[in-house]
Amino acid sequence: MTTVDDWVSLLESAGELTPEAVTAIVDAHDQRGTRAIEAVGESRVKGYRDFTVVVGYEDEYIVEDGGCHCADSEYNLDPEDPEDLCWHAIAVRIAEAVDAVDDHDMWYSDVRDFL
Repeated sequence: MTTVDDWVSLLESAGELTPEAVTAIVDAHDQRGTRAIEAVGESRVKGYRDFTVVVGYEDEYIVEDGGCHCADSEYNLDPEDPEDLCWHAIAVRIAEAVDAVDDHDMWYSDVRDFL
């Protein structure tokens, strides 16, 4: 089984989302991996001074310290299993590994007030 560390290493070595890395991510995370790859490809991983945010279709999801507080994480995933991640957390790991985080030099808490 491919681990998160395995596919992150592939991404960091290549510096981009290669077919081999895509296969490893999807093999490890199924549809969550596919959604994460789409989010990165669509530049929906935003870095702020205080948080990294993944823009979803219905809301924005804060990923902090590798975890997310979305409903999928809260109700469907095993919090004790570091390999069991929501697509938001997977997207952040992918984007960080290939330097694809859309960085904003501002506080997300300030931006969120406008949304």
